[in-house]
Amino acid sequence: MSYLDTPHKKKSAVLTTIIMSVILYLIFAFGMTYLDPPEEYGIAVNFGTSDVGSGSAESEPAPTSASEEMVEEVTEEVEQEEVEEVVPVEEAAPEPVTAPTKAEDVATQDNAETIRINKQKEAKRKANEIKKKQKEADLQAKLKADRIKKQKQAVEAKKRAIAAKKKAAAAKKAREQASKRKGVDGLFDGLNNGKGKGKGKGKNGVGGDGDDNKAGNKGNPNGDPNASGYYGNGGGGKGGNYRLGNRRAVTKPKPIYDCNEQGKVVVKISVDKSGRVLTAKGGAKGTTNSAPCLIKRAEAAARKTKFNSDGKAPSKQVGTIIYNFSLSN
Repeated sequence: MSYLDTPHKKKSAVLTTIIMSVILYLIFAFGMTYLDPPEEYGIAVNFGTSDVGSGSAESEPAPTSASEEMVEEVTEEVEQEEVEEVVPVEEAAPEPVTAPTKAEDVATQDNAETIRINKQKEAKRKANEIKKKQKEADLQAKLKADRIKKQKQAVEAKKRAIAAKKKAAAAKKAREQASKRKGVDGLFDGLNNGKGKGKGKGKNGVGGDGDDNKAGNKGNPNGDPNASGYYGNGGGGKGGNYRLGNRRAVTKPKPIYDCNEQGKVVVKISVDKSGRVLTAKGGAKGTTNSAPCLIKRAEAAARKTKFNSDGKAPSKQVGTIIYNFSLSN
């Protein structure tokens, strides 16, 4: 065999076999001894001569023959031996019954107490774990709410900043437009043809017009009696008054007058360097009648107007054209 391939393994197998044989022999020869059980005896019975009796004094038995004495001696010996054999059995009997019962009760009580304590600990641990999870969930919810609130606040702040910026830009633009309008109006008041009418009475009852302290009718002989200014190149009638600084109108188309309205319409125009009218908007300052029909006719005539070219003029020079509409003419 492969497991006895060396001399050492063979010697070990032989020694093991010898040792096991010796051990088995010793076990069977000396280890298994059988003791005979003790003999069983009868129960001792008190001596008496009848089935009833009283008192504690035992009467002496009557003399008997030799055979009876031998029987009595044998009986006494049996009683003594039986008493000696029975007493230890009665004393030892209760011990194995009572002691284990108390130990088992104590062990059972200990186990029940241990189980109860373990259950309490487990319940407490679970409660703490649930409380911890709930606390963590509340914290996460609070952090999320704070984060959303901050984001909303940031968005609202950004919107307010944009709105404020737009409002400021609009206000600035409005101020610039107002300032520009004011400057243009001032320019028109100073440069445009002035036509005005002042009312007063002289010493001789003759009417006067002007802003001086001298008698007379101040203005231009070719001016408009309804104008409010006193200086400029006056012109009147249906042809209109063309006010564009030092530039003159070379083409002056008259507006179509088919409206049942009368009054003065001031058209604000913008002209390029070549003299072409770029824009025309009726109803500017000085207009006395803003009827749509008059405004439309005045704007149409203003767009057809042509001014002299001027290379030094701005690319978009602003001026006005005044049209006087009268039903009497």
